[in-house]
Amino acid sequence: MSEITEIVDNLENRISKLLHKYDIMRQANESLQEELTSVKAEYEKLEGDLQSSQEQVQTLKAANAMLGSTDHKRETKLKINSLIREIDQCIVQLSE
Repeated sequence: MSEITEIVDNLENRISKLLHKYDIMRQANESLQEELTSVKAEYEKLEGDLQSSQEQVQTLKAANAMLGSTDHKRETKLKINSLIREIDQCIVQLSE
């Protein structure tokens, strides 16, 4: 009979240890999930900042070319032509 009691005690001990490990792992998982959410939010913010910076660089390149710089004249001419086409399309739509 004492053998069965030992086996039951041993099983209870193992189950208790497993439950404790489960709680630790669950808490670690929750912590990692929170960190992941935080990192994703930071990544999205940085992506937005990067996009904004790239747009600003393009604007500055165009402004620089308009001021007489020859570095980005072709890009500026293409952009101006594109804007003229858009304006022409708007005029056509307004005249209809």
